[in-house]
Amino acid sequence: MRTDQAYPTHSEEVVLAVSLELAASKWKVALHDGRREQPAVHTVAQPQAAARLQAVLDLIEAHKEKWSLPAGVRIVVSYEAGQDAFWIYRALRARHVECYVVDPASIPVERHKRRAKTDRLDAIKLVINLRAWLRGERDRMHVVHVPSPQDEASRQLMRDRGQLQKEVLQHRDRMRKLLVTLGCWDDVDRKAFAGRLARDEVRCHDGAPLPLELRERLLRECERLALTEQQLAALEKTRQASLPAPARERSDHLARLKGIGEVGASRLTLELFWRQFHNRRELGACVGLVPQPYDSGESQVDQGISKQGNRRVRALLVEMAWSWLRYQPDSALTQWFNQRTQGTGPNRRARRIAIVAVARRLAIALWRYLKDGVIPEGAQLKSA
Repeated sequence: MRTDQAYPTHSEEVVLAVSLELAASKWKVALHDGRREQPAVHTVAQPQAAARLQAVLDLIEAHKEKWSLPAGVRIVVSYEAGQDAFWIYRALRARHVECYVVDPASIPVERHKRRAKTDRLDAIKLVINLRAWLRGERDRMHVVHVPSPQDEASRQLMRDRGQLQKEVLQHRDRMRKLLVTLGCWDDVDRKAFAGRLARDEVRCHDGAPLPLELRERLLRECERLALTEQQLAALEKTRQASLPAPARERSDHLARLKGIGEVGASRLTLELFWRQFHNRRELGACVGLVPQPYDSGESQVDQGISKQGNRRVRALLVEMAWSWLRYQPDSALTQWFNQRTQGTGPNRRARRIAIVAVARRLAIALWRYLKDGVIPEGAQLKSA
């Protein structure tokens, strides 16, 4: 007997639920109105994004007519968050179609060692979970908060900065390792290195000139390094001015606290504090710094933090927590950390565990600071 299907009563609202299983070459579209045992599943494979989205809308209209649904029937579309991001959500909302983006990790799956998994089955499971979620079963899936186009675009400022910094280090490290193979320990971090290399003044360990092929490769690396540094310098000049006014205001407020720099404040503002939180538990769950206990029968295991949400924010908060301990020694957070780690001696693992709790408390304190203007207890502001 099937238990995953629900048949509406006369008083229940008729809803046409639609789920999209997205792939690069094709989409699986599952449609279900709750009055039949199995949903209808179709494939759309148009090469252009606009045409493929229009094909989905045509399928919805066709099934409204085929299933004799009212003209004003409620239509709800869902799809899993992924590389397609939120353009489908925005396109459907612009056409007045209700849409939700789902966290893929929140959808329950079978625990069998071997289970069937296809795009068709995933689309069917998603549409069934969508109908259950609309009935109030919130544990069937979790809906992602969609940022505004401006908030989503502004993130690229700090992400591009981080990528450029990473590329600079990669170019220098690559050149350093190539030179070490010939016993040359020249400092590639100096700006004069490229000029010395072009004048053929860089030598092997015995004074012999570098092999021609290796020298040409190093010259190409220097050109790419120079371009990357040029782009990074140009981004640094316009980064703060390119921030939207609300994000710049929040960033300036955070940067007033000792231990928080301008770059870290901007990153935290763009990655985390673009959205509104209702309570501290919601914030902690968003950054993935909440404990995940396993308590079943006689088994009680601490599984660590959930690590959900934005990994960039989580890493940034831990980094900020260490900085907070150094520059805010009189704050309540620092004293709380010292009380729980005193007596551990050289046990670095205990300190690394405790700093995660500090990061979570710091995120909550900064949220309250931005929301209500409450300065973290014992914290000091930078001098004007």
